[in-house]
Amino acid sequence: MAVNYKDAGVNIEAGEKTVDKIKGYAKSTFNENVLSGIGHFGAFYQIDLKRWKNPVLVSSVDGVGTKIKIAFKMNRHDTIGQDLVNHCVNDIAVCGAEPQYFMDYLAFGKLEPEKAEQIIKGFSIACKENGVALIGGETAEMPGLYAPDEYDVSGTIVGIVEKDKIIDGSKVKKGDALIGLPSTGLHTNGYSLARKALFDKFKPEDKFDELENSLGDELLKIHKSYLKSINILKENLNVAAFSHITGGGIIGNTKRVVPEGLSIKIDWNSWEVPPIFKLIQKTGDIDDEEMRHVFNMGIGLIAILDKNDVDKALDLLKSAGDYGQVIGEIV
Repeated sequence: MAVNYKDAGVNIEAGEKTVDKIKGYAKSTFNENVLSGIGHFGAFYQIDLKRWKNPVLVSSVDGVGTKIKIAFKMNRHDTIGQDLVNHCVNDIAVCGAEPQYFMDYLAFGKLEPEKAEQIIKGFSIACKENGVALIGGETAEMPGLYAPDEYDVSGTIVGIVEKDKIIDGSKVKKGDALIGLPSTGLHTNGYSLARKALFDKFKPEDKFDELENSLGDELLKIHKSYLKSINILKENLNVAAFSHITGGGIIGNTKRVVPEGLSIKIDWNSWEVPPIFKLIQKTGDIDDEEMRHVFNMGIGLIAILDKNDVDKALDLLKSAGDYGQVIGEIV
């Protein structure tokens, strides 16, 4: 009996339908630097050489970890794309880079065009918010590798920074202050531990007095973009370094931008830890050290700068619609 590709679990027509559905979302993010549309073998992006004197390309690739499992449980797929774009934007913005374009990779057990559309709609929302062009991507159907109702997603972002304006932590010095900016929740890290602690006892739809939303909605809160706050600080102050707090927590990430011979002193009582982290810790009986190693604990970004610039920095953040507070120092 003859077997075809669809019998093997790959539906080419579904792939074509998906491309048709997402073209509009991608094109809505294009700017004058994008030279190609969706569908070519490669994506073309022209650098404005009149604007940049000595441009350095900065890139990052990432996923959203097992946060994606919460999306499966909730059957809600419109936030994962925003998580991924914002995460990638933050990773290069802390280096001083201005994000230019984003590309995605989606792999499904069974391709559902409507589900793919929701994910990519999320990409387009965050790309427009960050001034980034969504110029291409790949959608694959991989039966036997993923469960029929599951998928995985990753993304790559490319930005530009002037070579003499790279922020790498080399100017961090003793006595510098650490200003912490609040996270919206777990962002995209620590979900394996959170799921282990919470879902043996609770369901995504469960509600708690200390949480504004259901447990599932709280865990799906969108990873915050710090691009606006980073830009206003770096344009007005001599920021020594930024630290995007992802896997590894506050210390694990911030030590990457602190020169050898210096240390980080955090006042762990200087901010109120959001309720979701307290719920995870209590339910899972997790000690403080492990929590701080795995989660951002309510601080999604740290700016390291001269202690004499703290007041101005806090005012600048307020003017950008954000909030910051001193949470530690370099010693």
